[in-house]
Amino acid sequence: MATQSRPASAPLTARQEARRRRILHAGARLAGRGGFDAVQMREVAETSQVALGTLYRYFPSKIHLLVATMQDQLQQLHETLRKRPPSAPEPSARVAETLMRAFRAMRREPNLADAMVRAVIFADRSVSPEVDVVSRLTTAIILDAMRLPGPPTAEQLAAVRVVEHTWHSALVTWLAGRASITQVRGDIETACRLIDLTAPTADREREPQHVK
Repeated sequence: MATQSRPASAPLTARQEARRRRILHAGARLAGRGGFDAVQMREVAETSQVALGTLYRYFPSKIHLLVATMQDQLQQLHETLRKRPPSAPEPSARVAETLMRAFRAMRREPNLADAMVRAVIFADRSVSPEVDVVSRLTTAIILDAMRLPGPPTAEQLAAVRVVEHTWHSALVTWLAGRASITQVRGDIETACRLIDLTAPTADREREPQHVK
């Protein structure tokens, strides 16, 4: 089976994009039914009605396919969040709300979630560009929720990376049955508090003080 990424090429035509969408949907359906092991490239090709060789030109392995599926899921989430953004007053609470929305979406299809997360974990260097896109999408979703007045500082980006790592770790431990939903929420909310600490001092001083 091929292990190298498809080389950069011209943008897909409408027909090619439609074929790519069929492949992604077929992979997601198989993963949703049986998880990572249920995604077999021959069956993906048959379900999406493309030749096996054509499938490999789009996705050199099922790892590439499942990481691309995660990209697709994150893009859909990003679009939904832009239409219905989180409403909490503090940046940390908005980010936590956003990530819990994503977590609830994962809970609705745990087999698919497990397959996508496994693909990211198993990805080697040949899948690095695709994994980088997943990371950039996650970062963009978090930054949108933060609603910064300008470009993020180095300290804010560091806080975002910690939040990303915590989110990924919490998802892995939940899928493995080692963490409850309450623990996932607690870990995410705790990590997100770092975001408020990176706000400029003047902004923190303007935040309303809660009466105990």
